[in-house]
Amino acid sequence: MKAEIRRLSVLVEEVHREMDRPVVPATRKAVAVAVLRNPHAGTYVEDLSQLIEIGAELGGYLGARCLSALGITPEQVESYGKAAMVGENGELEHAAAILHPALGKPLRDVLGGGAALVPSSKARGGPGVMLDVPLGHKDAAYVRSHFDGVQVWLNDSPRADEIMVAVAITDSGRPLPRVGGLKASEIEGRDGLR
Repeated sequence: MKAEIRRLSVLVEEVHREMDRPVVPATRKAVAVAVLRNPHAGTYVEDLSQLIEIGAELGGYLGARCLSALGITPEQVESYGKAAMVGENGELEHAAAILHPALGKPLRDVLGGGAALVPSSKARGGPGVMLDVPLGHKDAAYVRSHFDGVQVWLNDSPRADEIMVAVAITDSGRPLPRVGGLKASEIEGRDGLR
């Protein structure tokens, strides 16, 4: 693997009750976070292909870690998302290079597809700063019950010369959704929107 990973964390969140009401089945999210050395920290580099290749590696790797953590099959995945935070010696374009050109296809390959864009966020921060990972339905962007997110923070990451990369998946939408819109059962899945 080209990514020089210092730390890997995998977290699972389950919600069993919301507003004193049972959530049955419980909603579940998994997020896998890799903290890696930023090969371009502190320097301007025109060609970011090394980070693009790292993104391609991480898409499948982190997606598989999430699947394993939830103990589900690819067909049971309902939502996904990705995010990256560069340390203070990095630039947002380093996060974009990891997330956008090549991370999505290997992630979709592990998850058995996905017609919708993978929601993403980029940030700059230091150790202990919260990283927000947006979530959306993997096959139809307009499914409001799946507009969600998961937050992750690591007490020692990212350091100035690191990048923290996160991939998240769910086997459900938000607990007790009731804001209308397209339902998951109504998805056509042709254009990634509906």
